[in-house]
Amino acid sequence: MRKLVLFMHISLDGFAADPNRGLDFLTYDKELEQYADELVKTVGSPVYGRTTYQLMESYWPTVLKKPDADKHALEHAQWVENVPKIVFSKTLTEVTWNNTRLIKDNIAEEVKKLKQQPGKDLAIFGSPGLAATLMNLGLIDEYKLTVHPIILGSGISVFTNNTTKSLLKLVNSKTLKSGVVTLHYTTTH
Repeated sequence: MRKLVLFMHISLDGFAADPNRGLDFLTYDKELEQYADELVKTVGSPVYGRTTYQLMESYWPTVLKKPDADKHALEHAQWVENVPKIVFSKTLTEVTWNNTRLIKDNIAEEVKKLKQQPGKDLAIFGSPGLAATLMNLGLIDEYKLTVHPIILGSGISVFTNNTTKSLLKLVNSKTLKSGVVTLHYTTTH
């Protein structure tokens, strides 16, 4: 059975983005890139909320058309272009990005069906609003967080809209040279 994994970069105070949805606070270097690459190898389908999906759709296909794109960006763009993507949105009426499925209703039922399919895990990339919804429904099986050494004070929170208590078990943690701490938890439900 596939797992639903939340992969999220956050500030020490739990924000996934600054108040303007910016990610300039991330300490993204080669070591964190390698960590993210290893995580991507475990993913059979990325899962997005509407906002993150639209950001990804507007960016990654353009990388494929850039003759000067670096090898790493090009490889990721090819992966994300071809992998089966899932977007949850009540407001989108259609999705046009290659190999993307739109789910509008019956979230819990649809996620349970997706988990029953063979293949690699489902991973929520970013999407703090969707993450809170899935947390509240008790559907997230693992949390893979990168905590960046900054306190933003305000922004878009990952956990503010979560109303469900979840007991977690720490599987692994690592401190990177940049001061970023990677945390891998499983739920104990």
